[in-house]
Amino acid sequence: MEQRAETTAGPSAGPPDPLLVVDGANVVGSVPDGWWRDRRGAAERLRDGLVEVAAAGVPGVPGPLAVVLVVEGAARGVAEVPGVRVVSARGSGDDRIVELVAAESALAPDRRLLVVTADRGLRERVAALGAELLGPRAVRRDPRTHRPTD
Repeated sequence: MEQRAETTAGPSAGPPDPLLVVDGANVVGSVPDGWWRDRRGAAERLRDGLVEVAAAGVPGVPGPLAVVLVVEGAARGVAEVPGVRVVSARGSGDDRIVELVAAESALAPDRRLLVVTADRGLRERVAALGAELLGPRAVRRDPRTHRPTD
């Protein structure tokens, strides 16, 4: 059985922090910056950028957020960092994201769930489970301004 993502809220502290699930391969692939030469390194850079997203939030959803980065293929095995849980998909990253969203929806039906991806098929699948959708730009940060890229 899938466990819920950790939150900063305790049992009596009110609703849990919103859960942001990031389609790592899709977000990394959204910018042609040479990521294909070092897929693991690109996933690690994304993970590191998500630490700030966890604290600050995304457009329309202030932080803190519980963040889960789903990686697949050559990026499997990327380590977690404080603020970002990393889940390595054994097969399809999309299928793993759907599993995570379905499990969280069942365990905490009132929790706000957000999925970051531009993949149309995945967007349809998680929307059917009640997740809100964000595009990759919502989590891509400009290192100079620390704001979402345009």
